[in-house]
Amino acid sequence: MPEREVCSHVKEPRLVARKFLARPQREGIGAVVRRSIGRFELKYFDPFLVLDEFSVTAPGGFPDHPHRGFETVTYMLQGAVKHEDFEGHKGTIEAGDLQWMTAGRGIVHSEIPVAQGTQKGLQLWINLASKYKMIGPSYQEVLSKDIAEAVENGIKVRIIAGEAFGTKSPIYTRTPTMYLDFSLKPGAHLQQHIPKTWNSFVYILEGEGVFGNLKSQPANSHHILLLGPGDGLEAWNKSSKILRFILVGAEPLGEPMVQFGPFVMNTQEEIDQTIDDFENFANGFEKARNWRSESAISLDF
Repeated sequence: MPEREVCSHVKEPRLVARKFLARPQREGIGAVVRRSIGRFELKYFDPFLVLDEFSVTAPGGFPDHPHRGFETVTYMLQGAVKHEDFEGHKGTIEAGDLQWMTAGRGIVHSEIPVAQGTQKGLQLWINLASKYKMIGPSYQEVLSKDIAEAVENGIKVRIIAGEAFGTKSPIYTRTPTMYLDFSLKPGAHLQQHIPKTWNSFVYILEGEGVFGNLKSQPANSHHILLLGPGDGLEAWNKSSKILRFILVGAEPLGEPMVQFGPFVMNTQEEIDQTIDDFENFANGFEKARNWRSESAISLDF
């Protein structure tokens, strides 16, 4: 693709406010996740509920489980997973593909590896405003070949959501969100605008980089960097290898949040009602009564 001569001037660079190493932990069946948001040090970073970098091999995975009140964003890095839900929606998310799922009032689904070897990806949970929590479930799915990309001065970006280098993603975000997958060649310097009122973070997938200002200590893979106030991010690759990271930002909801596992609402009463709905197959969970995924049946989960 052609290189663009587009500059995103940053006047007030966001500095790194906090940094965590996402350590591996067990999740699902035979899966290992590195959880950076949704852990004990960082339960919630409005509107972000969870960020997992997951690794899973067959016959493990994430068998039939529910969600209500938020969106899940699955971005595959390696391999493939099969997705099924109780509405009859099914498909395979392969390396580089994106699935943006709005759980809304309720969904029960499964995510099971289908390729050989280890499957790797990212899953981000984004909270929904109270007015959207009980909407019907829906999907936005984009194949790897159709994800918007741009190249500028030794930097490649895949635009999952939002805009970078003058290129926009077609994804509709109910919570205004940017999700950018950057790869910087050695010596590259990035300036990327972020709306001032948004919360934002960096998660490093590969390599080592300097973020915020040149005096900052380098950070390497599996670290999350929570960014402070400002109008954008500056990043440098001072190493001899590729630096790859995601930059994610969104407008905070500023609403009360109560979470019980895969259910996220605004009050404890709403959580209690959600549990009651799920247990009694009501108010969005009706189809869960007689449904099991094909994977659960074949693998006897």
